[in-house]
Amino acid sequence: MKPLSAEQIRGNWATLIVPWKEDDSLDLPRLATEIDTLIAMQVDGIYSHGTAGEFHCQSEEEFDLVSGLLADKCNAANMPFQIGVSHMSAQISLARLKRAISLKPSAVQVIVPDWFPPTNQEIVTFLQRMAEAAGEIGMVLYNPPHAKRVLTPVEIGNLAAQVPSLIGLKTAGGDAAWYASMREHLSDLSVFVPGHLLASGIKQGAHGAYSNVACLNPAVAQRWTDQMQTDLPGALELEQRLRAFMAEHIAPFITRDHYCNAACDRLLSQIGGWAYVGTTMRWPYRSIPTSEAERLRPIAKEMLPEFFQANWQSAAVTC
Repeated sequence: MKPLSAEQIRGNWATLIVPWKEDDSLDLPRLATEIDTLIAMQVDGIYSHGTAGEFHCQSEEEFDLVSGLLADKCNAANMPFQIGVSHMSAQISLARLKRAISLKPSAVQVIVPDWFPPTNQEIVTFLQRMAEAAGEIGMVLYNPPHAKRVLTPVEIGNLAAQVPSLIGLKTAGGDAAWYASMREHLSDLSVFVPGHLLASGIKQGAHGAYSNVACLNPAVAQRWTDQMQTDLPGALELEQRLRAFMAEHIAPFITRDHYCNAACDRLLSQIGGWAYVGTTMRWPYRSIPTSEAERLRPIAKEMLPEFFQANWQSAAVTC
């Protein structure tokens, strides 16, 4: 793939949810089917090794297998893709990046070193070394709420001024003041916000989502993203129902039951029923029982009927 610029990274990007076998090993055949499904759904792009992809649980051999499979299929289909080279260790992240660039990704995603909170200058030093290794391939900073350093738009703008290869941001977003600061300081970056907040994010200047809504159904998430260009009021109405469903029925697994975020992404995929990736998390993280997906599916159908109607899923492939 040709490297993408900040202006070209837009829309609905779907995450790879890595399937595990009963013995806790990587299930490559199921992963291949998942990638084929995402390509058939014609999402705006696919990315690997985010939180849902459990980048922190993979060996370097497994990282290479997942990255290589994604690259082979996306390059053959002309599907934009990003590889997350994130790791808590800066040294391992750099090594992952050096191997990943040979696969010709559209961009790479990085986190800042995450064991001890780095200073601003240490973050600059880290990103400059990563940019040198990435060459012409741009970097997207993944800065989630649970990062040791949650950076402000001003801080990220300062980073981008010192590291031109930084072309994008994956963030939780914020309130109206945050968006105002984003528009002022991040005008040259591709800014992606949470999937269930995308319509209001687009209204305030965001550019897309590395989407949890795509975990529920990537094809419908794509239709909804496209709707924002022609019917923003309608897209905002659906967002309100998505917010309510997430707040009432998904967030409590994190806030009350203390499951990790990736377990909720898997749960959403099971509720949507579009891919056979399972609810099983890799040791030592707990898995949300499949019975919860069965319990929540009728609720989701009532609150979010678009995600289960054939006319909204014309591009979907059932696995």
